[in-house]
Amino acid sequence: MPLFGTDGVRGLANGPLTADLALTLAQATAVVLGQGRTADARRAAGKRLTAVVARDPRVSGEFLTAAVAAGLASSGVDVLEAGVLPTPALAFLVGDRDADFGVMVSASHNPAPDNGIKIFARGGVKLPDEVEQRIEAAMTAPKLQPTGEKVGRIIRFSDAEDRYVVHLLGSLDVRLDGLRVVLDCAHGAAAGVSPETFRDVGAEVIVIGADPDGLNINDGVGSTHLDELARAVIAHGADIGIAHDGDADRCLAVDAAGRVVDGDQIMAILAVSMRERGLLANNTLVATVMSNLGLHRAMSAHGIRVLQTAVGDRYVLEEMNAGGHSLGGEQSGHVIMSEYATTGDGILTGLHLAAEMARTGRSLAELASIMTVYPQVLVNVKDVDRTRASTDEGVAVAVAAVKAELGDSGRVLLRPSGTEPLVRVMVEAASEDDAHRHADALATVVRERLAL
Repeated sequence: MPLFGTDGVRGLANGPLTADLALTLAQATAVVLGQGRTADARRAAGKRLTAVVARDPRVSGEFLTAAVAAGLASSGVDVLEAGVLPTPALAFLVGDRDADFGVMVSASHNPAPDNGIKIFARGGVKLPDEVEQRIEAAMTAPKLQPTGEKVGRIIRFSDAEDRYVVHLLGSLDVRLDGLRVVLDCAHGAAAGVSPETFRDVGAEVIVIGADPDGLNINDGVGSTHLDELARAVIAHGADIGIAHDGDADRCLAVDAAGRVVDGDQIMAILAVSMRERGLLANNTLVATVMSNLGLHRAMSAHGIRVLQTAVGDRYVLEEMNAGGHSLGGEQSGHVIMSEYATTGDGILTGLHLAAEMARTGRSLAELASIMTVYPQVLVNVKDVDRTRASTDEGVAVAVAAVKAELGDSGRVLLRPSGTEPLVRVMVEAASEDDAHRHADALATVVRERLAL
């Protein structure tokens, strides 16, 4: 199986993801990303390459970050060690410091025993598949082994968080005075940054999930567990609740009545606002194939085109960069505002969502009503031959029949897993019952036709 998944390397810390693997991966990264004109020019000028390294607060991040830093420094790369920071902060700082690349140690929304390694190229952008494949190949090739004065140094990046907060504050053109906000930081990397930033722009802030101990990240809190946030919003009479995940690259929200506002709804709100203010490049929103049919209909009603990509915010970003688009993201809450960020940024997204409430004087429920959410059912069909999902005649006939019955009132998507013997069946329909009925029927066909 390939080492890299949809979002970097991820697995059980000290299981498959060992200190040895982290060190070797860092050394291979130095080899591959240390190539090119810019790197050659730095070396010609007598300068070492520079990398920014950060982590989320899970306990295994301590030894994995040490291994990454050791691998880079042993390859002649100077390491700016930024400590606990959100993933989008790491991406921003790579560009802000004109570093050659960056490494984030985080497993995002996964539970505490897991961890991961995400690599960002110059400018703070995620790596394309081809570069990841080159890094994986380089793990078994000769490494850079400078000696003496040519080895890298590991330097504490003491003002990393301040630089990021100033960047976030500079993205806003309104204050949040008068807004009461509940922030759920998932006991993760947002705990130190998000409350500070919201308070700096005038919001009254109530915080939950902001006591990371290295073992409680995402544990019953954060963007994958919104019940506590909804209860807190209602209990405190707040205007909005904002939930991050462990590394704060996601943002989901809850309105004053405790109703969830997902990534599609957030994108719809921001897209219409940006279009009205002349900020939505090409009148286009970039979303993935998993985005709700309601998003497409809402955008069409406002003269906004929706481009679709494969699942994964890096694919959204690739499409945004290729077409010069300014807004994109995923239903899960990864939202990319390319004027300010090179990756999904949960704190930035939350700030701009709250800013739209302040700018318009409208509640989050009013803003979210711009989009009707169609019931969406997802069934994971396990232990099947995923490679035949798009070619099996029986599956194709069943999918065509459901599409014909749904017409314009629904949508069907079959998505094979990239790594497991699994096919995801997604159905959207006008009613929850219809969505379940069609999804279960298609899942049965997939299970029978593609059985291993």
